[in-house]
Order: sequence, then C-alpha cells, then structure tokens
Amino acid sequence: MLKHRGFPGRLPGSDFQFTIRRANAKKGATKIVRRERYKDRAPADRRADAGFMAALWNHFGEEPFERGNLDAGRLSWLIGREVVWASEPADPCSYEQLLRIDRKRAEASFPEVFADPDAFDWDEDEAEDDWE
Repeated sequence: MLKHRGFPGRLPGSDFQFTIRRANAKKGATKIVRRERYKDRAPADRRADAGFMAALWNHFGEEPFERGNLDAGRLSWLIGREVVWASEPADPCSYEQLLRIDRKRAEASFPEVFADPDAFDWDEDEAEDDWE
C-alpha cells in the first residue's frame, strides 16, 4: 500500500480521518462504495468533505493518483461525483486503484476549496509523514 507522504491524516481540530496507518493484510482494502450526501447532513460532515477535497486538490491536483492509504470511508462520500475512477475496470477493493479529481464537478460542489486554496490550515504535525 502506497503511503501518501505529506497528506494530512485528519481534518485539523476533529476526529475525521483522511488516511489509514496500515493495510488490512487479512481482508484487503475496504471497499469504496458511493454514499449519498443529503442536504440535511451535519455541518461538521460537510466541513470534513470540503477539507478532504482541499487536501486531495492540494496534494494531487488534476493528476491521477493511487488510492494507497486514503481512507475508504472518506473517499466513499466523493466517489462517482468529485472523485472518479481513473482506470477501468475499477476495483473498489484495491489499494492500487487509480483515481482522479473531476475538477468541474468538484468546483461546483466545493467552490470554497477552489476560491481560497489556504482555507484549511494544515498543521505540519498532523501530516502523514510522522507515521511509519
């Protein structure tokens, strides 16, 4: 499993996880499934989605990226909309699956991320670099 060095481990000031520490050797990668985002979601959940999108955009931009240690639960809120499969056939249970950001859809869903790239203050101490 590829570890994305420098990628924030979680949303600052919260327990919303963005990455995992180690691969699941017994069961394999957790399956990424599309989750519906309803308009009545809690503000904290919406902020976590925006924070994760900001981290993805700042780290990868429009280039395809490997799923690696990115959290399946957090990806599931964006998959099929702002984050799409970059290679076919898609394997939602693979750490090696390539993904990419659909910029047009991401900008429509999270305009604050693209309007102010520094909207999220990533604390260097919380970055993935500290994990082994």
